[in-house]
Amino acid sequence: MASSKDILLGRIRSGEGLSFGQQLQLCLTLSYPAILAQLSSVMMQYIDASMVGHLGPVAGASIGLVSTCLWLFGGFGMAVTSGFSVQVAHLVGANDFSGARSVLRQALVCVLGFSLFLGVVGMGIAPFLPHWLGGGEDITPDATSYFFIMTLFMPAMIMDWTCAAILQASGNMKVPSILSIGMCVLDVVFNYLFIYLLDMGVTGAALGSGLAEVVTGLAMFYFLAARSPELNLRQEKGSFRPTRKVVGKALGISGPMALQNLLMRGAHIASTVIVAPLGTISIAANTFAITAESFCYMPGYGIADASTTLVGQSIGAGRKPLAQRFAWITTGLAMGIMGLLAILMYLFAPQMMGLLTPDADVIGLGARVLRIEAFAEVGYAASIVAYGACVGAGDTRIPSLMNFGSMWIVRIIPAIFLARMYGLAGFWMCMAVELNFRGVIFLIRLARGKWLSPKTR
Repeated sequence: MASSKDILLGRIRSGEGLSFGQQLQLCLTLSYPAILAQLSSVMMQYIDASMVGHLGPVAGASIGLVSTCLWLFGGFGMAVTSGFSVQVAHLVGANDFSGARSVLRQALVCVLGFSLFLGVVGMGIAPFLPHWLGGGEDITPDATSYFFIMTLFMPAMIMDWTCAAILQASGNMKVPSILSIGMCVLDVVFNYLFIYLLDMGVTGAALGSGLAEVVTGLAMFYFLAARSPELNLRQEKGSFRPTRKVVGKALGISGPMALQNLLMRGAHIASTVIVAPLGTISIAANTFAITAESFCYMPGYGIADASTTLVGQSIGAGRKPLAQRFAWITTGLAMGIMGLLAILMYLFAPQMMGLLTPDADVIGLGARVLRIEAFAEVGYAASIVAYGACVGAGDTRIPSLMNFGSMWIVRIIPAIFLARMYGLAGFWMCMAVELNFRGVIFLIRLARGKWLSPKTR
């Protein structure tokens, strides 16, 4: 028997009307599993940071030094994934399930090849990267080891993300959520084994996280390729050979996102270079505060996943007004939830930092910057989910430029000067101002409606 979610998604594809209550119900139904999946990811970060943090600030700083570069690599993987998952959402919305399965086959080949390339590049630069980033001799050995192992597992991570994104594009939010929670449990088990029982420290944290991704990725692939009602590859035979049409569409969506990732993650790397001279305590506080803040913003990314799916299927069904309504409902929902979480983050900032490290200096500095950032979470929510809606429509070029301009002009350039004057707090002040600015310009983008008819499609 079909669930209420499947019935409502079917009404999108068939062109039937949906009341506001039904639209809100669908947004909530798709959002909560995605939020749980994102929260499990946050818990995984908390677990890693807490276990490593109890080894001392040097261990935490070694991971923080290279984490932005790992985000850069992961961002390229997510960009490539979106090029295919958005096509799947459009085809499912148009009831073309055979076409969606064809895109899936090609996605598996293209994403695997690209992720293997990223892994080789990452392992090749691992011995040199900590020195390029200005790390001290006390943290570079652990930083090198951590980056090498994490990029070794990069193909497994990106394939896991790809399978999850395509399942979500088909409307299945539950399986990725359950498997992500399972990955969190595996991460605890593997980290405890490698960090403490085998006494491998930072290296053990990387091995634990990597193995958890491998197990989860295999399970995610099985459910996608063998169990999904819409995308089960056993339903029909087809070629895995990439075609010019599908790859061309993927590049039209992924290209601007990949460029944005390079420029945005480049800004995060620049942030590391700005923070590194402030000392080990500032590096550790910055790293742990980013992890603590993720408790607040990851629900936004979960709702953004739901927004991408709903907008994508609505666009595929030829229903642009419905796509716009879903974009506004999901954006407002995220702003409300992240606003409430920001209040909690402000009130309990010291306790949140205390879960990650026992060092009093790191806790004090981290709590201070978290309270600054609390004033940016509502704007951040608007930018996250509005961007997710644009991606669902295939509109990535202008939003990517918006993200890039906001990050470099409003955040990085002022931070160069304010970090010298006010230390880590100055850097986070710039971050808070920039996130609010970004939220405003994305709300303007949604209101104008041009994102519904992007030139890239």
